Amino acid sequence: MTKPFFVILFLLQTMPCMAEASRGDAPLSLLNEIQYSSKLTTAGQPSKEQFRALAEAGFQRVIFLAFSDHKNALRNEDRIVRSEGLEFVHIPVAWSAPTMEDFNTFAAVMRAKEKTLVHCEVNFRASVFGFLYQVIYLGTRPEEAKSLLTSIWIPNETWETFITSVLAEKGFEHPLM
Repeated sequence: MTKPFFVILFLLQTMPCMAEASRGDAPLSLLNEIQYSSKLTTAGQPSKEQFRALAEAGFQRVIFLAFSDHKNALRNEDRIVRSEGLEFVHIPVAWSAPTMEDFNTFAAVMRAKEKTLVHCEVNFRASVFGFLYQVIYLGTRPEEAKSLLTSIWIPNETWETFITSVLAEKGFEHPLM
């Protein structure tokens, strides 16, 4: 057998492994997906198949920030997520009235450092919570986190007020929005 044959055989055997290794940080084609860091991704409502892909990509936890009766909700999401071996945390956040308690609950769960998908219906709630967590707890430059947030939406007055109040409560004197 010739040397090129062994090179091709080696490549064919190792390419799937290389793809698996790199998949952990690759976009997952989720609705309005934002990868804030290697440990935090936000998105809109995933499908059953996408939860399987999340588990395969090394995610360990899913935090769901909407109510389970929204129009695109996945029935039995908690069971589906857990059947894939992922932790499931549900923090229902009212669209028209997010609270400091909602964010503090989210931040407490996030401190566990698992690779996490945070999602809601279309990634508006989740992107704001991701933005706030990155700036407040991980020291991400506000401009960088804001750029990711505004790549999918410009927060409305309710959410802009929420962002400003959470930042003020956490000791950020200057509004970032």
